[in-house]
Amino acid sequence: MNHDQILIVLISAACAGGTALLGLAAVWFGLRRRSVRTLIGAVAVVAVAAVIAAMLGTAQAMFLSAHDFGVIVLVSVVAGVVGVAGAMLVGTAIARWSSSLTDEARRFGESGEFKNAPVGPAELQRLSEELARTSLKLQDSRRREDLLEESRRELISWVSHDLRTPLAGMRAMTEALEDGLADDPARYHRQIRSEVDRMVRMVDDLFELSRIHAGNLSLSLEPVLLGDVVSEALASADPVARAHGVRLGGAVDAGLEVIADPSELSRVVSNLVMNAIRHTPADGQVHVVGRAGGSGVELSVSDGCGGLAEDEMERVFDVAWQGSAARTPETGSSFGSGAGLGLAIVRGIVEAHRGTVSVANEVPGCRFLVSLPAG
Repeated sequence: MNHDQILIVLISAACAGGTALLGLAAVWFGLRRRSVRTLIGAVAVVAVAAVIAAMLGTAQAMFLSAHDFGVIVLVSVVAGVVGVAGAMLVGTAIARWSSSLTDEARRFGESGEFKNAPVGPAELQRLSEELARTSLKLQDSRRREDLLEESRRELISWVSHDLRTPLAGMRAMTEALEDGLADDPARYHRQIRSEVDRMVRMVDDLFELSRIHAGNLSLSLEPVLLGDVVSEALASADPVARAHGVRLGGAVDAGLEVIADPSELSRVVSNLVMNAIRHTPADGQVHVVGRAGGSGVELSVSDGCGGLAEDEMERVFDVAWQGSAARTPETGSSFGSGAGLGLAIVRGIVEAHRGTVSVANEVPGCRFLVSLPAG
């Protein structure tokens, strides 16, 4: 590169750079909050002005004739006008696309649904796609919120009913005892004690469920022999099963261990077994199986309930779901609260152990499967 070329480069850089810096500073401080169309047009004007400044500076240094200098100026101005006009068209299109996306976002805020219509440059298309994904997440969140609200209303209704019935019976029995009208006071006392025990179990279930939902369930993890837990649960449930004519059976792999909280795992097994007995008819069978499976331990409880409908399988672990419209508890029942909390507690405890619980139909009833990680 010779001396003249170096001089032209330096003059062009100085003229174009100075013009661009001044123009961009003016755009930043005066127009940065304006529309995209205005910003693109302003940047185009700055770019054209920098080119014209460089051409004019070099033309003066080259000592061109007045005619040639005029031609250069005219060509630069025409090219600049065309360039700015093109930039304004692009800015207008981007502004229109942005306005369309803004309208969709506004409707998204009002209805929660976003119509994914990707237009314009890649950035706007990615923004549109992200809003569409957010819309789907919001819809799922609203569905879950609606289900939780429905479960909450059902829980309040069912628990209120389950408390009102025994309380009314206890009031009648205590009034009969006070008035000396009870022909068998000992039987009344036993019945009152039974109702009190049932309400205590219900309150315990509610407290356990509140701890699970609040994330306050504290686990004391240690190696636990699954066979011991299943044996204890079956032994505790055996009198209830005999009273209802249900046969209990189980088989657990020898020496099968799981890292879990012993008391909470025992509650899971007991709740599943008592739920199975509750829904198994007389002469039916409840069978518990524990084995190593996959990367952890699997525990299954099979009953003779006759199976669940598809919509029932989706709700079986919901809070306060009881599987029927009947809300009257079984008088003197040994099953527990009867408020539809047992399986919800099972799911909460299993998930706190980083496990999963599911249900599937199998002849002659249902099979609940709990999967827990190995360690």
